[in-house]
Amino acid sequence: MPHCPSIAFLWKAIPSNQLSNMSPITSSAALGAAPRRLTSQDFRTLGLAALGGALEFYDFIIFVFFATVIGKLFFPPDMPDWLVLIQTFGIFAAGYLVRPLGGIVLAHFGDLFGRKKVFALSILLMALSTLGMAIMPTYATIGVLAPILLVLMRILQGAAIGGEVPGAWTFVAEHVPFRRVGFACGFLTSGLSLGILLGSSIAAVINTVFTPETITDGAWRIPFFLGGIFGLLSVWMRRWLQETPIFTEMKASRALVPELPLKTVLRDHPRSVIISVLLTWVLSAAIVVTTLMTATLLQKLYGYSPQQSLLATSFGTVFLIFGTSAAGAIVDRIGSGRFFTVGGVIFGAATWAFYSLASTSITTVFVLYAVMGLAVSMVGAVPYVMVRAFPARVRFSGLSFSYNVSYAVFGGLTPIAVTSALAINPMAHAWYLLFIAALTVGLGIYLTLHGDLVESDAGIEELTARLAKG
Repeated sequence: MPHCPSIAFLWKAIPSNQLSNMSPITSSAALGAAPRRLTSQDFRTLGLAALGGALEFYDFIIFVFFATVIGKLFFPPDMPDWLVLIQTFGIFAAGYLVRPLGGIVLAHFGDLFGRKKVFALSILLMALSTLGMAIMPTYATIGVLAPILLVLMRILQGAAIGGEVPGAWTFVAEHVPFRRVGFACGFLTSGLSLGILLGSSIAAVINTVFTPETITDGAWRIPFFLGGIFGLLSVWMRRWLQETPIFTEMKASRALVPELPLKTVLRDHPRSVIISVLLTWVLSAAIVVTTLMTATLLQKLYGYSPQQSLLATSFGTVFLIFGTSAAGAIVDRIGSGRFFTVGGVIFGAATWAFYSLASTSITTVFVLYAVMGLAVSMVGAVPYVMVRAFPARVRFSGLSFSYNVSYAVFGGLTPIAVTSALAINPMAHAWYLLFIAALTVGLGIYLTLHGDLVESDAGIEELTARLAKG
């Protein structure tokens, strides 16, 4: 067991501007005491990070709730409906496909210059691109330039979100005690889910207050205007956040990675990359199909109105929000292996039941959507594994690369693949999620047997360990 430094040494080594936040953690860890509970400062950090993430995620996903209207306005009027839908979801996918580039670039600066700075940049980029969508001319005005500009704005959104989510998970994981990392990441994921709820709720209000003709004539722009305002508000809010103590210490001790962080990730942590990519596949499939696509599927396949579909999505997302925080707290206690083994089985059963019985009645849809929302909330435990899969000096880059490459491939192509497969099998979406459930169980079994090869310590105790080694 390595020699633990004295409390005086720890206090001396920590920058003075971090003492107020760090001293309880450092001292208890140095003495071998149990990790402290989350403080009011911790909850303030989690709250600001989660709320900012919610507003930015709202900007990113509001597009999908108006996919049908946008398709009619930004493509030629004589194009078949099925082709318009595929091309519209293709533009939606463009935001995912550019995420690796945006994520890698932003994560590179996050590992070298700080987590907090990337927060402000990513959300500013998101706000400006969302406002661009709100004022964009349609096909009837500028012809083929309309879908081109739409793709450009979507690409900017993708670049922004590519740095936001991995950065947020990294940020909160480096602010809390080790035994609270799961809850912190789950709480942050709840914030992202709140962004989905906000998007679906505003879309439901728009579809209730305005007629379809009024929405087509311009009311569809309102959610994008709101998104731009939300984004600018988030930029202002995040100025209250402090840099993570772990990054501050690495910078002070000149322990930052001396080469391109991504090079270190690919060379030294291939197993962590693979596990993180597969877990992100689970997360992306679960969120994209059950939450982002289901409002459209309920209309196209099951005959429900836009208002019914969006309200059902909002209702299910409420359970997802609470469930992701609970998932993080549970995985802190039982570990990732058992959690995903059991969670995958529940997820498969809940999603199959929902899509098999959705045509029965709107009441059935609401009840089963609540159950499915709780089952999908297992994704709140995904970042628990991912932040522990990479050491602090390359954590942002490793997490961002794995998450964004996987989301670009699986999250971006899922809407196109599922929509195309529906022409062959009307239950294609349910079969796809059943496969994802099996993948989740497989990952759970692997983590049960070999989790020690992937997961290492994370949380504020990393700082104590670093100081002890120093």
